[in-house]
Amino acid sequence: MIVTVTLNAAFARTITVPNFQRGQRHRASAGLPLAGGKGINVARALKTLGVPVVATGLAGGQAGLRIVERLTGEAILNAFVRIEGESRTTTAVVDPTTSSYTEINEWGPSVRPDELETLLEKLAYLSQGAELVVFAGSLPRDVADDFYAQATHELGRRNIPVALDCEGEPLRLGLAAEPFLVCPNQQEAEALVGQEFHDDEDFGLGLDRIAELGARNVIITCDWGCAALFRDGKQVHRYRVTGPRVEPVSAVGAGDTLLAAFAAAHLAGRPHDEALRAAVAVAAASTLELGAGRFDPREATRLQAGVTIAELAEAAI
Repeated sequence: MIVTVTLNAAFARTITVPNFQRGQRHRASAGLPLAGGKGINVARALKTLGVPVVATGLAGGQAGLRIVERLTGEAILNAFVRIEGESRTTTAVVDPTTSSYTEINEWGPSVRPDELETLLEKLAYLSQGAELVVFAGSLPRDVADDFYAQATHELGRRNIPVALDCEGEPLRLGLAAEPFLVCPNQQEAEALVGQEFHDDEDFGLGLDRIAELGARNVIITCDWGCAALFRDGKQVHRYRVTGPRVEPVSAVGAGDTLLAAFAAAHLAGRPHDEALRAAVAVAAASTLELGAGRFDPREATRLQAGVTIAELAEAAI
């Protein structure tokens, strides 16, 4: 079983607006309300892949009720902690004429110390026997930046591996807790290491730097696929994985779907390169549908043939 943790869950609305222009009145051609937040997106993809998963986190107010209702309606097992503050609502505007999307994300609720403690107690219970715990997304207000680091340390003492997908200071502090896997996107990884990535050498240096900061394994998600570093005993393997060409409907949540698919393949015992191939194909399939974490498994299988993998040389110092 995999447990996903979403502290800043959202009631997520994705709407399709052809020829979207700022400052103009529009009529949406389609709309899709879902439970949202990065950890929830991961849980949705895992459910589609047939992996046992439990989604937990914080949910409050009317938006929190909608989040839980949507998860239950999708048959995603969930155990959220009710909080006093109102969970956020997010909106993604997809323009199919330009293949662009615009995200509007609220900050989220303020969280009391006792509510956070209740979540930690629930996580300690849910993670018994878990093969992986995924912490994903931003932290709500009044939650310390070292929350992920502290939780990862605690789970590590119980030999439960952690995958971490966040950004900024929570990511930097979380790396010091030596998580099993970190999965930032390119912009988040560039901010972490303090340089832009333009070629394979840049990505190799970035992967190595993030690993030096504490991550056991690293996946950097990109528009074209991902770059990855994996340790196998004393050996270190670095990969560039390029996805197939598709006409995306929406890329919202593609990185979350990639993380879910990699975790599923890894825990099934597949080699790193095969797991990456499957993950990038699933992420590509997810861009063909509205709604984060949603994809057609048959389409993902078909797209695997278009994924290319190259092993990167060790970065020069």
